[in-house]
Amino acid sequence: MKTTLARGLTNLLPMVLSIWLFWSLFISLDSLGQLLLEILGIEKIVVGAGFALVASLVFVAGLLFSVSPIVWVYSWIERQLMRFPLFKTVYGSIRDIAGLMSRDGKPKTQKTVLVKQANGSYVVGFIMSDAMPEPLLSALPEGDWVPVLFQLSYQVAGVTSLVRKEELIPVEWSFEEAMRFNLTAGITSVEKISPQV
Repeated sequence: MKTTLARGLTNLLPMVLSIWLFWSLFISLDSLGQLLLEILGIEKIVVGAGFALVASLVFVAGLLFSVSPIVWVYSWIERQLMRFPLFKTVYGSIRDIAGLMSRDGKPKTQKTVLVKQANGSYVVGFIMSDAMPEPLLSALPEGDWVPVLFQLSYQVAGVTSLVRKEELIPVEWSFEEAMRFNLTAGITSVEKISPQV
């Protein structure tokens, strides 16, 4: 009975939590849209009308940000707000996370790699960018350095280390699958990978 219960939880829990999360997001955005409709004097039509309004507004915003004057004005407002330290920290973090979700057609630069440790073991990491900030490059010894993220299991957080490219072992493994492997400490079933030495 214990095994059957565990099997049921293993199969149902991810599906139920995912549906609940997306439904909660849908309801929240729909409520926001309904509030906007009420402000405009439009009575509640059907469930989902508010969500459709919010989605339409986001789409229109995306179109507007392709127009140079709008981008310039927004950038100016952004620079003014960035003068406040607390706003700069919070806004910068949210903007970076949003930037990971949408790169405007640019190819993803994250590559999965293995890094050998002093005790002979290997750690799975991700090259997050091929470019290094100038202050770091000037402080580091000679070499081709890249930032490598080591994701911590069961946490959103990770550790970023600066590693020479020649010390990295590239792995033919998608960023999403490798991230899932790291986040679950290898518990999820994954396909066999082969490092390219």
